[in-house]
Amino acid sequence: MNTKPNAAVSLAWEGAGQELTDNSEGVRACLAALDRPVYAVADKSGMRFSNNGMPVSANGKTANLAGWLAPLPLEALGDATFRSTYGCRAAYYAGGMANAIASEEMVIALGKEGLLGSFGSGGLSSQRLTQAVDIIQAALPDGPYMFNLLHNPFDPQMEQGTVDLFLDKKVHAVEAAAYLRLTPALVQYRAAGLSKGSDGAVRIENHVIGKVSRREIALHFLNPAPEKILTQLVSAGKITAEQAELARLVPMGDDITVEGDSGGHTDNRPTISLLPGILALRDQTQAENRFAQPVRIGAAGGISTPASALAAYMMGAAYVVSGSVNQACMESGACEYTRQMLAKADMADVGMAPSADMFELGARVQVLKKGSLFAMRAQKLYELYNTYESLDDIPAAVREELETKVFQRTIADIWQGTADFFKQRDPEQIEKAEQSPKKKMALVFRWYLGLSSRWSRDGVEERRMDYQIWCGPAMGAFNEWARGTYLEDYHGRHVADVAWQLLRGAAYTYRVQALKLQGVEIPAEIQSYQPQQAG
Repeated sequence: MNTKPNAAVSLAWEGAGQELTDNSEGVRACLAALDRPVYAVADKSGMRFSNNGMPVSANGKTANLAGWLAPLPLEALGDATFRSTYGCRAAYYAGGMANAIASEEMVIALGKEGLLGSFGSGGLSSQRLTQAVDIIQAALPDGPYMFNLLHNPFDPQMEQGTVDLFLDKKVHAVEAAAYLRLTPALVQYRAAGLSKGSDGAVRIENHVIGKVSRREIALHFLNPAPEKILTQLVSAGKITAEQAELARLVPMGDDITVEGDSGGHTDNRPTISLLPGILALRDQTQAENRFAQPVRIGAAGGISTPASALAAYMMGAAYVVSGSVNQACMESGACEYTRQMLAKADMADVGMAPSADMFELGARVQVLKKGSLFAMRAQKLYELYNTYESLDDIPAAVREELETKVFQRTIADIWQGTADFFKQRDPEQIEKAEQSPKKKMALVFRWYLGLSSRWSRDGVEERRMDYQIWCGPAMGAFNEWARGTYLEDYHGRHVADVAWQLLRGAAYTYRVQALKLQGVEIPAEIQSYQPQQAG
């Protein structure tokens, strides 16, 4: 760690005087040279800075070294084992956004820069997901890449099919999101990648990053897989007895991403309050389990500026995760109009709405409310669902308003399409709906909630006022930081460049703060990092 020289030791700077600078741009360049040390020298001319020279004992010289910093490569941010596990250059990844909004292009662009990205698998058909796996693996045969594995308690067969695909295609890293409990499919994925090395140690081939916002969910990933599920999997022939035994020796997750206030599914909990508690919980469970490699804890939600990224690292995050900001980048699977809306968003332009996948449970997602009526209309549907027991119970005037203004289709047409869809995918859903008018109402309402995010992705112009755009306050913070720079125009936003700018900015901000802690005054106009376009 860079620390202030011991007060009992007088140090002087030794070097060529012409290498010292005190003008703002010179000092900024000095701080931005992350691969070089920084010396702050106080002399009769005031405080000056240099990347060259060395600290020496004063020995009769003027003790003029007011502060110094060692080089700070970007690799020093976060946990080095995260980089080695996933084969990436930085302790950072771009989180998965469903419906391929975190697209193949996004994952590949990041991977070619040595950065990890998670493909947004949620809501895709098996055929579409297979296509994505093939495209990404062809472009990044050696990685790094990851796929989102989204839990849906109402469709366990889809989750199992996704896991079967990942195992068959040898996808060795998943971001497990929206889990309320561990499922046989997720445990199978983890255990099927376990083997014993020649040294007797457990070898982990299938890596799991659990995305959580609650203590009780974190515990699932901090501990070994449940004995009951392991026994079931062995009996079903899905894993071997040896794999089950090895699964008892490792945690379910290599990593846990602590997700604070974010776009999409969120509990709106502030990362600054949530992260320390999960870190303490990890330390507690590690003391009990004594795993060879402790579970790493990363931070997501609100990571959109150098200051927020640095704050997470300094709080103990092993890595940081970006989300909303990537949706406005050119590689995003969102349509042009959606990217344009996101690039104009302020922090207050977001709101909560019922989610499509867990509508009946009352789960909610955070979305962009400016420029769209989705949040208001989705909330109205949830209120109707809680008020009435069937579609027939809804007053005729309200039904007509739904059909003409919200759905823009008759309820009968929606139900017919919904029935046709589930007859091919999950006939049990239709059987339940035919026996329960309440269930039928939920499926009709979920038609709107599910399609609204696809309209945003695909750019369906006539449904712009119904776009469901997952977005957290971080988007507004990024836009504020980017204002006046080349990143203000979303056409200039590219996911890998945004990642490097955030990381360089975090390192730069650390250097500023570390010198200030040593009593060195830094000119106010250069204390904040501004995006610098390469070349």
